[in-house]
Amino acid sequence: PAGVDTGSKVSISVPAKGESSKMDLSLLITISPNAQFERKGKDLYVTQQFPLVDAILGGEIKVATIKGTQIALSAPPETQNGRTFRLRGQGMPARSGKGEFGDLYVMVKVVLPEKLSDRERELFQELADLRQSQQGLGEE
Repeated sequence: PAGVDTGSKVSISVPAKGESSKMDLSLLITISPNAQFERKGKDLYVTQQFPLVDAILGGEIKVATIKGTQIALSAPPETQNGRTFRLRGQGMPARSGKGEFGDLYVMVKVVLPEKLSDRERELFQELADLRQSQQGLGEE
């Protein structure tokens, strides 16, 4: 059933071979780990790569869900590496079967650019110089 987790017990009835009666079986569930999501109860956790420019200026990324869909996550400007966003109702279904779902927690992993052009390197140097001069003035 939806929402079962490792350690859950599920009882089922199966027809007994050659008899008109049924046999009750009790199963102990073990869930295999998922390569993309980590599960903690009804909640799911995922790490999502986020380009440096989007982390600094703000941006939107697509986040995969356990349902096989994608959700747009808008991150504000100056999003820090390791920040976690909560997407309500995008986790595992509750075992109660009442249409309740856990949450999906998305941790941002800022990805630094590679193979910078000369101009990009110049712009980063300008930024470094600007920030250093502001710190020298006691500004943040």
